[in-house]
Amino acid sequence: MDWLRVLPTWARRAAVRAGALPPAPVPAALWQATVATYPFLERLTPAEDAHLQQLVAHFLQRKEFSGAHGLVITDAMAVAIAAQACVLLLYFGEPADALRWYDDFVGIVVHADDVVARRKVVDEAGVVHHYREELMGEAMEGGPVMLSWAAVQPGHAAHGGHTNVVIHEFAHKLDMHDGHANGCPPLPRGFMGHTSASAARQAWSAVWGDAYERFRDLVIRHERFGQPAPWLDAYGAEAPAEFFAVACEGYWVDRERMAEELPTVVHALDAFFGRLAR
Repeated sequence: MDWLRVLPTWARRAAVRAGALPPAPVPAALWQATVATYPFLERLTPAEDAHLQQLVAHFLQRKEFSGAHGLVITDAMAVAIAAQACVLLLYFGEPADALRWYDDFVGIVVHADDVVARRKVVDEAGVVHHYREELMGEAMEGGPVMLSWAAVQPGHAAHGGHTNVVIHEFAHKLDMHDGHANGCPPLPRGFMGHTSASAARQAWSAVWGDAYERFRDLVIRHERFGQPAPWLDAYGAEAPAEFFAVACEGYWVDRERMAEELPTVVHALDAFFGRLAR
C-alpha cells in the first residue's frame, strides 16, 4: 500500500505500541470511492464517517494484508476490507480502545476466490469422516482472518441469503474475544441495565436462544416444505455462533429490515454495540 508509511514490520509494531507513529490518513478520493461502493457505509452520519476513517487508519497501521497465490493487495482492497471490519467498532470508543477487540491477530489473508478446505470430523460412534468445505472466509481463533476477495465484492450472495463476509468473519472475532465462538461475545458493563455479568449473559441467552430456535424453524420449513426463505442467510441455522455472525451482517447492512424481522435481537445488538446510548 504505497500511501502508508513503509517500515520494517518489527519497527512499525514497536512504534505503534509506543504511540510514536501516527497512522497515515486514508486519501479522500479512495475513501469516497470505498463508501460509494458499499451503500450501508453511505448511510453513516458525517460524525460516524469521520470516526470510521480514524478507526480504519489505525486498523491498517496495525494489521498486515497478504494475498494468497500471488494475489496483489491494492490500497482499494485493503481499505474496503478495513472499513467493513471497523464498522463493528464504530461505537466502542477511541481507536486505541476499540481495536483491542482485534488484538488476537495481525494477519489478513485474501484469496482471489472462495477456498476449498479439507475437513475432518469424528461422529458419536468414533468414525472419522473427511469432507471438503467451500469457504468465503474464516476467522481463526487466536490467528488470522481469511477472506475471499470475490465474496467481499458488493452484491455477492451465497447460500441464497443476505451475505457480508467481512462483517461475518469479524463478528466471529468479537465473539472469540473471551474464548471460543459461542454466539455470546463479552458484554459491556451494565448491559441492558443488568448489574452483574451473569445476569447480563442470562438476558442475552434468553433473547438469542429463542431467536435462534425460531430462525432454525424457518430454515427447516423452507428447506423441507418450500415455505418462504428467511431474509437472513440460512447458514445462521448451523450453530449459535453462526447465527450471531449472520445477525451482525443484517444489523449493519440494513438495520431497519433487521428491526422488522428480529426486533428483540436488534435491541440486544443496539445494547452490545453501544447504540442505545445514542
